[in-house]
Amino acid sequence: MIIEEVSEHIIVRSAQEADERLVKLEQSASRVAAWVSAFDGRPLDLIRHMKFDLVGFHPITHSPLNVIEQVNQTWTYAAALLAARKLFDLHPDAGAFHLAPGAHASQPLDVMSEVPGLVGAETFAAVRPQNNRKLAKDLDKLAGSPEQHRYVFFMSPAFPGTQRLERFERDGIQVWSVDL
Repeated sequence: MIIEEVSEHIIVRSAQEADERLVKLEQSASRVAAWVSAFDGRPLDLIRHMKFDLVGFHPITHSPLNVIEQVNQTWTYAAALLAARKLFDLHPDAGAFHLAPGAHASQPLDVMSEVPGLVGAETFAAVRPQNNRKLAKDLDKLAGSPEQHRYVFFMSPAFPGTQRLERFERDGIQVWSVDL
């Protein structure tokens, strides 16, 4: 497995590597699930520890986090990895994909092809894609992006499965739901 971590982003060179990274997310989640199962205290203390203490783990670096942030980061990275997996199918000529999802990303878009200017994507996870106008904001951002192929990928229980959602598309930007 050759998955590089470079500063704040990771490079994924194949769909198989995306799947291997998803297994690592599962491992981080498993560690927290074991901690919750072993917790022997009042329910309010459990929630306090989850919110304020470093009892969780970053899904990529495995560094300590509070559980609430682990939940957010896990689904942020899962959406980006699932997007990369789909993009390998759609653009086998793109080389690797550089992933830097989240608000403090180290590149202009959440997912960018190694081939400059070929593929760019924004990714997110939400209860509904319209929450906080996230889908609209990502479409606006990509409308000004120079990549030849532009995408928004999101995870949402309201849209199970991996499917193209043409009803949300505009400005030549494809919109996809992704799921584990």
